[in-house]
Amino acid sequence: MRIACALLAGSAALLLAGCGNGGPFGGGPDEFAVARNQPLVVPPDFSLTPPRPGEADAAANDPRGQALQALFGGPQPRSAVENNLLQAAGVDRAALGARSVAGDPRTSVVSRGTLVQTMLQLPQGDGQEAQVVVPQ
Repeated sequence: MRIACALLAGSAALLLAGCGNGGPFGGGPDEFAVARNQPLVVPPDFSLTPPRPGEADAAANDPRGQALQALFGGPQPRSAVENNLLQAAGVDRAALGARSVAGDPRTSVVSRGTLVQTMLQLPQGDGQEAQVVVPQ
C-alpha cells in the first residue's frame, strides 16, 4: 500500500511540475508579441458640399438601371411581328393600372356563370357546411 501511495504522490508531483513550464504544448500567450494599433487620423477635407434638400444626387447611380443596361444593352426597337401582335391584342385599349384594380369589387367583369358564382359564395374551410350543390 505504501508503494502505491508513493507512486501516486510521485506521479502527481511530476504532473504539477510539468504545468509549471508551460506543459507539453508550450507556454501561454506571449504578452510582449502584441502589436499596437496606429493612432486615429482625421482625413483631409475634400471640399465636399452637402446635398440640398429636394435635389437629386448627381453622383447617384440606379443599380437596377445599370443591371438592365448590362444584361440587355438598353431598350431595343420592336419588330414588325411584335407590333402586329400588339395591335391585334388591342394594346391601345388596355387600362394602364389593370393589375391594381383587378380585385376591386367595382371592376366590371365578364359574367362567370352560375357554377362559378356558387363556388365563390361557399363558406371557407373543410367541414360539413362546405358542400357544393351543382345546379342542373
